[in-house]
This record gives sequence, C-alpha cells and structure tokens, in this order.
Amino acid sequence: AVVSTQSSGSSGINAEYGDFVKGTMAENAPIIPISAQLKYNIEVISEYIVKKIPIPLRDFTSDPRLIVIRSFDVNKPGSEVDSLKGGVAGGSLLKGVLKVGQEIEVRPGITTKDADGNLHCVPIRSRVLTMFAEHNDLQYAVPGGLIGVGTKIDPTLCIGDRLVGHVIGSEGSLPPIYTLIEIQYHLMRRLLGVRTEGRSKGAKVDNLSRNEVLLVNIGSLSAGGRVSAIRDPKNQHGDKRAKVILTSAVCTDVGEKIAISRKINKHWRLIGWGTIKGGQKMTI
Repeated sequence: AVVSTQSSGSSGINAEYGDFVKGTMAENAPIIPISAQLKYNIEVISEYIVKKIPIPLRDFTSDPRLIVIRSFDVNKPGSEVDSLKGGVAGGSLLKGVLKVGQEIEVRPGITTKDADGNLHCVPIRSRVLTMFAEHNDLQYAVPGGLIGVGTKIDPTLCIGDRLVGHVIGSEGSLPPIYTLIEIQYHLMRRLLGVRTEGRSKGAKVDNLSRNEVLLVNIGSLSAGGRVSAIRDPKNQHGDKRAKVILTSAVCTDVGEKIAISRKINKHWRLIGWGTIKGGQKMTI
C-alpha cells in the first residue's frame, strides 16, 4: 500500500519513486512522503514501524556477544594516575546478557605484523565495570539498542575508535579469528548511486576477478580484501564462491552475512552481498 498526502505534488513524487524502484526488491514496498522539518507524516512512519515490522526474536540464553561500533577514552587531559578510568566501548548486544562485573574477552584484540607480513593477534581480557544506555546506569544489558561498556582496558587501546570492528563476549565463547575467508556471494544487477546516461552498460556490475581489491563489511568491521580465487559455476543457479585475503583480522562465524563494495570513480560502491562459508583460522 502507498501512503500519501492529498496534495497533487505528493502523488507525482509517489509515481516517480515507483518508477525508480520498479523491477527491484523494493517494488512493492510502501512509499511514505515525509517532511522532517515540518514534521509531516512522522506519525504515519511511527505507526507503520509499530504495526507492520515484526519484533525480532531475542536470544537471552546464549553467551553474550557485542559488536563494537565506537570506542573512546573518557579521561580528561592532565588526569592524575589514581583517577584514570579504563576505556569505554559502545555497541549493540547481538545475543545473551552482559552483566556488570563479568569477565570479558575482546577479539581480535591487539594485532601486530611480523617481518614476513603475517598477522598475529592477542585477545584482550578485561572486566565490565559500568554500563550505560542513554543516561541510565545499567546492571545488566540485553539485546537491542546501543549500550556503552566501561572496562579496565588501557584507554590508549580504545581512543579514537580503535576497537571498532572488534567483538566483545565472555571468555572462551567468541568465534575464531580469520585472515582469509571463503564466501558465497551474490552480485547486484546494477549499481546504486552512480549516474549513467540512459541504459548505458556503465551501471552493470561485472563479476569478481582474481587479485581484485574489494571492501568487505563484516559486522561493524570494514576491511580491505584481495580476491585470491574464484569458483564461478557454469550453470546460472550454481553457487558463486570466492576466497578473499583480508588486510586485517576479523572475529566472525561461519554463516555471517557480509557486504561487498568495489571502487568505482574513486568511491566505494556496494556491488553485492555474501555469506561466510569458511576460511583460514588464526592460531592464538
């Protein structure tokens, strides 16, 4: 259903957007014209979110797993040693329950390179000291929403979003660390956000090629990757698979969804998505 106002201009916009998404997965999606500044139709969006979008199932029984989307140092310059506080990580809890005082592990942790260019990771072990959601002090956190976790981690390891892309969980429960992943991928038919003239072939997404450099998004991590091998089936309905060597280590699970981007006109553009099927695990 298309929700629109009574103005003639709105119906024209609906038709324009309808033509734009025709033939895509969003073809039958509702189009709700809004004005955030004038606060028009904001209540319509709120009603649609509440009534039409199902509440996701929450897993409270598994071991906690939190993806870090930002981290920072809360100490002010010139603070005394006795008053220093540990680093703070902000993110979203995917599953489980995280409690104050719980022993945690951060993976991949501290990453270094040896003389041969091989990556080595040392997970960080710490304890949850405080937790906040907005301005509320929490004793435990459940999946859904964003939380800030105060830890005993050295603030220099958290300053300037250095923990972004890491995963926090209870000790011994986190998935392996990979430096090479094998993915099953799907490419989009055409590029999004790229201007093309008419029906030129510039909007078509070419298949992956060996030694091509891509940008891979896994959870909250954005990592560069080089395609080392490709298996392109002869039949149209077969699984397309590729092996990608990552520039940075990633803590992830088999079955995790990823996004694939390619550099086009000096900008990274989304070209497809995929699922992790395996990879080369790092020995810790």
